[in-house]
Amino acid sequence: MSSGHSRLDQLPASLRAALAERRLLKVIAGLTNFDAASVERVSLAAGRGGADLIDVACDPVLVERAAALSGLPICVSAVDPALFPAAVAAGAALVEIGNYDAFYPLGRVFDAAEVLDLTRRTRKLLPATVLSVTVPHGRPLDEQEQLAVDLVAAGADIIQTEGGTSARPLSPGTLGLIEKAAPTLAAAHAISRALAAAAEEAPAAPVLCASGLSAVTLPLALAAGAAGVGVGSAVNRLEDELAMLAVVRGLRQAIAGVRTVSPERPALYDQP
Repeated sequence: MSSGHSRLDQLPASLRAALAERRLLKVIAGLTNFDAASVERVSLAAGRGGADLIDVACDPVLVERAAALSGLPICVSAVDPALFPAAVAAGAALVEIGNYDAFYPLGRVFDAAEVLDLTRRTRKLLPATVLSVTVPHGRPLDEQEQLAVDLVAAGADIIQTEGGTSARPLSPGTLGLIEKAAPTLAAAHAISRALAAAAEEAPAAPVLCASGLSAVTLPLALAAGAAGVGVGSAVNRLEDELAMLAVVRGLRQAIAGVRTVSPERPALYDQP
């Protein structure tokens, strides 16, 4: 077993099971969301609604508060590796580079070389911590595939996709939701297969599909090869706690309706 998969084995049992069964639901509070009240609402909804993981901005206070309110493992997101150690010391179960949606409107673009550098720097700082890395969606799919393979070689344990900000849905209703999710779904399909091919006989690094997803498109993400999904704006843009809870429960139900493990699609890695 590779060092990457040894790190995955250190995750809480609930997360290991969710990844292995390809049903992980991550609720994202937002990489740039340092509003404690907002993070608290998201955390309560995620915990009560059946999520497996909460993704919060890289701040030790937010980590502690989100964990206390939700009872769930916490992931912290940032694009500055120096921020991660304090959040891990506060109890974060894993760290994530990206996603980058909040930066694109500012004209900030992350290329392959920078993401690889961030990955190597994070791994050097935190050699034993599970690391998820988002592949920037602005490049052709073949380049995204190669970057994902390179990121795993550089120490990434989980690869996340994105693409919601580049989607230009033209249709209302269900068709519009599918159009919105198309870029990240395509990336999940391509990257999951590239990682499986690169891994050969070893278990491939799991892929999380995120950005632009809804209850309509979560099953499509899992069918495309993702081991889990990340949903942010569908939850965190809401102000009402009951509305947030209803959305999270709807997301959980959408995943529960998918048979995610079969003899043809074995678990990602053996659980201890």
